[in-house]
Amino acid sequence: MISNLQEIFSMAAKGMKRSAIRELLKLAQNPEIISFAGGLPAPETFPTDVLADITREVLEENGAIALQYGATEGDTKLRELIAANYKNDGFDITKENVLITTASQQGLDLLGKVFIDPGDKVLVGLPSYLGGLAAFNAYQADMVGIPFDEYGMRSDKIEKTLAELKAKNESPKFIYVIPDFQNPAGVTIPDFRRKEILNIAKRYDVLIIEDSPYKEIRFEGEHQTSLYALDNTGHVLNLGTFSKIFVPGFRIGWMIGHPDIIDKFVIAKQSTDLCTSPFVQKIAAKYIEKGYFSKNLKKTIQNYKEKKEVMIKAFEKYMPEQVTWTNPEGGLFLFITLPEHLDAGELFIKAIEKKVAFVKGSVFHCDGSGKNTMRINFSFVSKEKNLEGVKRLSQVIREAL
Repeated sequence: MISNLQEIFSMAAKGMKRSAIRELLKLAQNPEIISFAGGLPAPETFPTDVLADITREVLEENGAIALQYGATEGDTKLRELIAANYKNDGFDITKENVLITTASQQGLDLLGKVFIDPGDKVLVGLPSYLGGLAAFNAYQADMVGIPFDEYGMRSDKIEKTLAELKAKNESPKFIYVIPDFQNPAGVTIPDFRRKEILNIAKRYDVLIIEDSPYKEIRFEGEHQTSLYALDNTGHVLNLGTFSKIFVPGFRIGWMIGHPDIIDKFVIAKQSTDLCTSPFVQKIAAKYIEKGYFSKNLKKTIQNYKEKKEVMIKAFEKYMPEQVTWTNPEGGLFLFITLPEHLDAGELFIKAIEKKVAFVKGSVFHCDGSGKNTMRINFSFVSKEKNLEGVKRLSQVIREAL
């Protein structure tokens, strides 16, 4: 091994950290452990039989092209289908506004690659998606946390932060927002708050990154308009993915934005992976064209709705009264807040002993706060295991209290 390995690592590499969730998932691989830790879709929602037939069709009809290199922008048909779907949600776009990425995590990494220089300010939620925080941290962003209320990121705090930065002759590169069933909090930003955030961003001329991987998984409540659809000035860049609404193993995501911004991301992606797998893109496109996507999504939504309801009822029955939690209208997660003197990190070890796993909330806070919080996933395990897992977790918390 080279003797000066640590010396030749880049500053960015030295600042990189292992994903807390991925590391926790290793501990939770014991089949006896009920894991609420990962953001995993339910395996029973995967349309394996249909995909087997479609895969065969793609190989027989278009195998030579599907197995070849593809355009960096992505498969033309898939981009057209994605653009058409978003038009139903009020987006004024064509395929030229769409870039296919290797899942939305690549999109987050490309954001850092294209926008962030060391020390640049980025506004994120307190809490916010760990994958986004990790991607921005890798490019040495200086992340500024914006606290939440019941409606998500507080617009007054965003404006106050932007005003303070402007007084110092500074401006953040972007505001990172997860408006629908936020990971990890499960909170949805209502239309009035979205408009407030958008108007503030326009006033201070700051880009908004709208990361919306869960928007389609709404099982109650009212539809809220995407920030991209509310905007008509190019101040919003939207990220989406099939990982939570179709299959995560395909690793297909996308970025939607003004063609001038998309072109810069295309160039950045070319030095990363040249192109997202043409094979899985063509399978996905055919799957959508045949009408399977919307049918399967309805089943997925019902599956998650039932699992969440089981979990909420179990919380109400077994959790100590000092514990509170969010009740999301969709998505895959809810967020638990413990009494302030409890540390979820310390409880994790006790929980593993009781054979139940979660993710401590502090990893979702750029400032290390949130030690008395935890994220819970309800989509992955069965309803029966959701119930049993809550019983075990409640026991751990009661003992700590």
